[in-house]
Formats: sequence, structure tokens, C-alpha cells
Amino acid sequence: MSNLNSPKRQFLAELFHTAVAAADPRLILKDRLPPPPKGRTVVIGAGKGAAQLAQAFEALWPHPYEGVVVTRYGYGAVCQRIQVLEAAHPVPDQAGVEAARALQGALQGLGPEDQVIALICGGGSSLLPAPPEGLTLEDLQALNSALLASGAPISVMNDIRKQFSTVNGGRLAELAYPAQVVSLVVSDVPGDDPGAVASGPTVPGRRSAGDVLEEVAARGLELPPRCMTFLTEAMLLPSLDAPSNTRTDVIASAGQSLAAAAKAARARGVNAWILSDAIEGEARDVALVHAALARQAAQSGFPHRAPLVLLSGGETTVTLRHKGRGGRNSEFALSLALGLEGQAEIAALAADTDGIDGSEENAGAFVDGGTTRAMRGAGVDPRGALQRNDAYGAFAAIEALFQTGPTGTNVNDFRAILIGDLPES
Repeated sequence: MSNLNSPKRQFLAELFHTAVAAADPRLILKDRLPPPPKGRTVVIGAGKGAAQLAQAFEALWPHPYEGVVVTRYGYGAVCQRIQVLEAAHPVPDQAGVEAARALQGALQGLGPEDQVIALICGGGSSLLPAPPEGLTLEDLQALNSALLASGAPISVMNDIRKQFSTVNGGRLAELAYPAQVVSLVVSDVPGDDPGAVASGPTVPGRRSAGDVLEEVAARGLELPPRCMTFLTEAMLLPSLDAPSNTRTDVIASAGQSLAAAAKAARARGVNAWILSDAIEGEARDVALVHAALARQAAQSGFPHRAPLVLLSGGETTVTLRHKGRGGRNSEFALSLALGLEGQAEIAALAADTDGIDGSEENAGAFVDGGTTRAMRGAGVDPRGALQRNDAYGAFAAIEALFQTGPTGTNVNDFRAILIGDLPES
């Protein structure tokens, strides 16, 4: 499927954009905003779609307000009264430290008649680095790099990150007390736990340092020595009661977006089967399971006959073995391509709904039964590229990268595997 404009690729891309549209900030905020308070309204936010959420808020909120949000470099949007800051993702930088301070400053001096509206989406963990006393930004950078290379699930990574922050784990809600805090969350985590999205800066609840140390040991994770020392000493500190001034609402999720994509597929005469919206695991291994299901469906027609599209979401992980280029969706796609070699009737797309796969400029990649043959024809060994964690280079060589630019939202991974030919329009 070397043709960039082939009908199958266009169909898969349309399903992706349908899934993204189902999480459009202007759509999801419309009926979820709280009534205005007697006092001040302060807006805070963090994540790769925070600026677009803030922009949508401004279009919908007719009452006085002020605020500040932080998003990834290049993901900003023009707002009238909400300050939009940009910082680094996925490894934090000094701009993120200053953004965390700005959000903390916005919450100073609030009273019981004031209201904080928190616009939270994926990516906020690294966009709000706030090292506690005894640690530095460099320590958090080393911690994030170690976690990103570990292959640990996002829920585990965020449990750990909460221990090394004066912002996350509900600490912004504590700072805003006694003002009411309404958190509107776009979930990018399997299971849609709002406390795991962006490490839950306004959602009370964090595991004890002892529990996290046990998790680190059980998984064999290697954290930087200074972080391990800090975590060990934190076991001696008393736990604090969570504040009672919070309300949390998950306003968009992978499940909702996959349902929208399935509906669009059926409208085109294509059967749709949602495998799960909460798939985790090593990207290359999850891909082989998807490939096996797709091959079986192509042979026997379960659970529906072709044309059929298998849809799934969640967040896979990558254990870095080498320093190639490519995010988890591109790595999934490359492993899937190896699992679908010779399957001419199958085509697929794996992409991140925020438009950026890891730290690259592509959202993901297209795959079909001839992908690996095309790579070898371009001088690329696909299996060797997978071992080098260089999925980006392999797909770039055959012009199969899927590029959208920032989408303004983030409900995590989107995977669609099309089996059979499309019905004639």
C-alpha cells in the first residue's frame, strides 16, 4: 500500500479524525461547566490539549475569570484572558518549573466563595515539574528519562512522579483550599482514573512512599540514586488528609472516541469490533496479539465477516534497548507489520490522538501486508529496525508515516486494523 492516497489509508485516517473530533474541547466542555461562583473564577490547566481547552472555555464562559495553563511547545492557542505558557515534554525543563510556579501563584489567597476550574489532560506530568526541597530540576529530568525508558505502565510512572512533586497528587487542590476545585479531565490513561491523568495535580489521592518503593522493587526499576534516597526518607513523613473541596469529571476518553470511530465505520458499511479501550503492555508484544487476531478474523470471519475494522485504545509502552527514533505507536506499527507479512487483505493505522508519537513529529504510521517487503526494497531491515527502536526511520523510508500536527486533544493511542476491501460508495 505504497500509495499515500489509497482508499484504505484515507478510510483509516478518517476514523482517526473521527475519534479525535469526539474529544474536541468545544464539544466536550459545552455541557460540563459548573455554575458561576459568588466569588472569583480562576482557571488553571496542564497537558498537551490544555490551551485548546482554555480557548474553548473562553468561548463558553460569559462571566468574569482569570487563569493560566501550560502546554507543550508548539501546542499553544490564542486566549483572551487566560495566560498560555509552553514547556518541554516528555522530559521537563526550566520553563515547566516556572509554569508550575505560575499555577501555584494563581491559587494564592482564595476563599470559600471562589472557584477553581482545572482543565487537565495528558502530558501534564512533565509540563509541571515542581521539585520538592532537596531535589532539583536535573533530578526530575533524570527520573523522567529513566521512567520513559523503563517500559513501566503509565499508571506506575505517575504513581512514582507524584512522590517527587509539590504540585501533583492533588497538591494544587490543597493549595486552593477552601475554594471549590472543579477538575474537568480528558483521560489518556487506561481505566480512566482521573488521578492518573497528568499525575492528578487537582485530584486528591496518592500512594504512600512505602507502597511506591515496593512497586519499584517488584518491577526492578532503576531510579536515580538521589530520587531513591528521597523516596526512602519520605517514608518517615506523616500522611496528610485529602481536602474535601474537589469535584472531578472525566469529560472525554478513549472509549468515547473509539465508539465514535466504530459508528463512522458502520455508516460506511464496514463492521467494527472494539477490542478494548484500555490495552497496556510492551508495544511490540501487543502488536503481535493484534496481528494474530487480524489474521484469524481474515480466515474465519469472527466476530463479523469482512469488511471488518478492529479498533483499540489504551497506552502501550516501549522498553528502550537502543537509541533509535520512534514512539510507541510507530513501534507497535512496525511489529504489527512483521506479524502481518503477506496478508494482502489487511491494512492498519496506529497513531497517538494528540498528533505526536513520543517526541517525533508524526502521529504514527500506516501498515499493510506489503510493508516489510517495501522496507527491504528501500534498504531497511524491519526486524533490525525494531530491535534498534528505530521504527520512525523504517516508516520514513517508505513514506508511511502518518502526520497530522497537534490535534488539540489527547485520549491516547488509536489503532485501527481493516480486514477486507471497502464497500463501493
